[in-house]
Amino acid sequence: MEFGPHPEDRAFRAEARAWLRTKLGPGTASGGAPGTASGTDRRDWERTLGAAGWIGLGWAEDGYGNRRATLTQQVVWAEEYARSGAPPRSGHIGENLLAPTLLAHGSPEQKSRFLPPIARGDELWCQGYSEPGAGSDLAGVRTAAVRDTPGTYRVTGQKIWTSLAHEADWCFVLARTDPEGRRHRGLTFLLVPMDQPGRIEVRPIRQLTGTSDFNEVFFDGATARAEHVVGGEGEGWRVAMSLLGVERGVSTLAQQIGFAGELGEVLRTAVATGAAEDPVLRDRLIAQWAELRAMRWNALRTLGGPADTGAPSVAKLLWGGWHQRLGELAMLVRGAAGAAGPADRTPENPYQLDADQHLFLFGRADTIYGGSDEIQRTIIAERVLGLPREPREPRDPRDPGEPKARGPVA
Repeated sequence: MEFGPHPEDRAFRAEARAWLRTKLGPGTASGGAPGTASGTDRRDWERTLGAAGWIGLGWAEDGYGNRRATLTQQVVWAEEYARSGAPPRSGHIGENLLAPTLLAHGSPEQKSRFLPPIARGDELWCQGYSEPGAGSDLAGVRTAAVRDTPGTYRVTGQKIWTSLAHEADWCFVLARTDPEGRRHRGLTFLLVPMDQPGRIEVRPIRQLTGTSDFNEVFFDGATARAEHVVGGEGEGWRVAMSLLGVERGVSTLAQQIGFAGELGEVLRTAVATGAAEDPVLRDRLIAQWAELRAMRWNALRTLGGPADTGAPSVAKLLWGGWHQRLGELAMLVRGAAGAAGPADRTPENPYQLDADQHLFLFGRADTIYGGSDEIQRTIIAERVLGLPREPREPRDPRDPGEPKARGPVA
């Protein structure tokens, strides 16, 4: 079923589909998309999207985006983008995470400074939340931001699992500005420029897949300007929780289009290899298809509705486990052949994986990043079902006592 049955939505879908076909050309879905070769290509692709008005859909209501678009049209664009096989976005963190946060909490000056470059595809962002000792328990961050002069902060500490930090121009950082504040108190949401040689170091983290999408980021007295504090000093927890709450709806529906394409490839392989004749494996394939449909209906149910405390956690539990099981099925239908690489190893190419192998290996992290399954279940138990909270260490009476936060996507 295609979302957006109204004539305006159908026309919008046709426009989006035609533009993507023109820009991407034939064969894109098989991996020939622009932007896959280098960071420069990906940045050029972001600027192409921005020039055509496809970044910041719906922000036009606030005067910062490229064009007006209803919620259903935003879903239509996200679905068509996923269906086209276009390259993964380098600008999605700025567009889908920071921008809604600035629209909700930013000053007029911050919106005017940062939203237009995101909409043009000119500035890329990364998310500085997780730390070695503060991943899913986000309130435990220790990165410090100390007033240097009345107009600046000095940021010192380490962030980890920071997606696209090696390409980003800016990082939104959750840092502790009050050393006496415990847990959720004393945190501040800062916008920090990444081009600070000697003060910011980015170290790629090599994954099971052989790629390095995530990074460690070390801040050694990095400068942040006081006017780039979002929501006010000491209000970082409130702003951070608002940001995590936007990871639902439109992006989830688009993600499921990509999942459907991956499932289709697994099904075709199962038929081609004869694995689909195995009744047990066939049942698992059917269950995988049914669960994907259920995830879609759940996403549609929550789309545009009132805030639902448990909705993001439910969605993460559903898709994380589903995608991990899909990687396992991809290997099962391949059998022993799934252990062989697509090409002989060479010194220039020592670590090649095909699509199924990449899906399987990367999927091991699906139930961890973005907040582990254990954290999601705790949030649902405590905040939705009202079950007793986990025992916690004694805390300062001033501490609001928020439960653990779901870890960030980045």
